[in-house]
Amino acid sequence: MDTLISKIDVDNIDMEEIKKQAEILRSGETVIFPTETVYGLGANALDENAVSKIYEAKGRPSDNPLIVHISDKKQIYNLVTNVPEKAEIVMDKFWPGPITIILNKKDIIPKRTSGGLDTVAIRMPSNKIANALIREADIPIAAPSANISGRPSPTRASHVYEQMNHRVSGIILGNDCVYGLESTVLDLTGDIPTILRPGSITKEQLEKELGTVKLDSALEKKEDNIKAKAPGMKYTHYSPNADVYIVLGERFEVIDKINKLTEENDRKNLKTGIVCLENNKKFYIGKTICLGETLEDVASNLFDALIQADKEKCDIIYSEGFTNEGIGCAIMNRLLKSAGYKIINA
Repeated sequence: MDTLISKIDVDNIDMEEIKKQAEILRSGETVIFPTETVYGLGANALDENAVSKIYEAKGRPSDNPLIVHISDKKQIYNLVTNVPEKAEIVMDKFWPGPITIILNKKDIIPKRTSGGLDTVAIRMPSNKIANALIREADIPIAAPSANISGRPSPTRASHVYEQMNHRVSGIILGNDCVYGLESTVLDLTGDIPTILRPGSITKEQLEKELGTVKLDSALEKKEDNIKAKAPGMKYTHYSPNADVYIVLGERFEVIDKINKLTEENDRKNLKTGIVCLENNKKFYIGKTICLGETLEDVASNLFDALIQADKEKCDIIYSEGFTNEGIGCAIMNRLLKSAGYKIINA
């Protein structure tokens, strides 16, 4: 498949290139584009045949729901049966931005897009390229992360070009993604708002606006959801080729444990990658891949680190663990999924 490549500067958007990519979307084909969270693989959300091409490009099971992207809050009323007050609050406070809301869908949304569910996940991205593309296409765009299903999500232009060139009809190579983790997914179809996937908009932030917000019980379990209501809820997800383990404990106990495991791996001729904070790097004896200094840095760099470990041809990856508070909840969610819940206690 020939892929139209457009390089676009987020601060100086080339509308001629946007128009070319928007026409591809209107014609029922697939286009990859940057958002503030991760790169998305988009197609016309209202066209079942177009949506099928997303699944084909990703190798994704068709029972996994897709997030529908819009460029104006008003567009949501065409897609859902009703917009409750708490949804209005979320849209007013956090849109455009990295949060997806789940509401009951209208029949205009095909089952192929909703993963066979009667609900639909919708968000309005803040990335200027994404917004310009959706506006120009003048259709809602279904777009999961632009990666092979189950692999780490792409946050840099190089990631999508290497993985997805010739698998889709168009690719927009733009800026690096700001947040680096997929959007928070909030189910607003029940009495209590429920986070199905944690992200950069945290439980604490949502509770300031909505009152009680709960985490879906499936977030604490290893088992696959029989019917996932949101992307990323399956057991193993975001996984590199190497085996990933999370090492938990006090700081220097974790460092000592990882160093001992690295020495054991060296004796077995296994290459070890160590995913860690910048201020811990100097204490490790093996190949380190640094995540930065703050939790925000970790969130932004996590998927890039996992992809880098694959490029380094690591056999085993050990990652430091993080707090479950604030954005740490989203970080640990992605780490646990990438590791298949394999934890080592230091």
